[in-house]
Amino acid sequence: MSGAAQREEPVLAISDASLHRGDRELWSGLDLTVEPGEFIAVLGPSGSGKTTLLRSILGLQPLSSGTIRVAGEPVHRGNSRIGYIPQQRSLAPDTSMRARDLVALGVQGSRFGLPIPHRGDRAKVDRLLEAVGASHFADRRVGLLSGGEQQRLRVGQALADEPALLLCDEPLSNLDLANQVAVTDIIDRQRREREAAVLFVTHDINPILGRVDRILYIAGGRFLLGTPDEVLQTRVLTDLYGTPVFVLRAGDRLVVVGVPDAEPHHDHGDHEHGGAA
Repeated sequence: MSGAAQREEPVLAISDASLHRGDRELWSGLDLTVEPGEFIAVLGPSGSGKTTLLRSILGLQPLSSGTIRVAGEPVHRGNSRIGYIPQQRSLAPDTSMRARDLVALGVQGSRFGLPIPHRGDRAKVDRLLEAVGASHFADRRVGLLSGGEQQRLRVGQALADEPALLLCDEPLSNLDLANQVAVTDIIDRQRREREAAVLFVTHDINPILGRVDRILYIAGGRFLLGTPDEVLQTRVLTDLYGTPVFVLRAGDRLVVVGVPDAEPHHDHGDHEHGGAA
């Protein structure tokens, strides 16, 4: 009975949440419920509060008002029900740690005190390395690995506690197309096989849109929540930004043009959904 009751609980429940940075309101009145196995993309211009939302879910950034619950519990730091995948940043070439050591930090990281290995840790690390396609470079120094290989290890770290919720903060940035596909496949497999919910912050939705259930689009202190077809429309985004924004098809991609951002445009590709609206 308890297992069934847990499955009925949303993985993530955000209620009437608002957040201010100084005298600027990033967003307010945010309600979001994420169910097991659901894939939510979070879009918006730089500075709109996408990463800050993830920090609030991690218990690192208090809300100005409202509540956030993860698996039925109030947010707190070090929640083992959450796995966090950061943006790829290359490690220094002289880093002596091996690939398996980096993943082992995820296995041992939730323990108090020094990360003393426990019986079974090596087998668990080996399983994680296999799950992210990193077994063949498990004993290589991480500083000598490519950006894509290092990012696979970060995903392995995030999966160590079999999290109910994966928070992904631009995890495909700085990766080539092949590694974007590989990392996305690993994350999506965790969603399908383990029913982990995914909250995926990105500037370019092209690599993930075929897997996305809903989009949370944050801009100018406002937000939209809906399916890709509902959100990625010229009329809808023009209303959100309060200035003309155009959603155009370029081959199998959607390109959003006219976004008032530091970038001249950012892509929102669509491999499965209909044309520009």
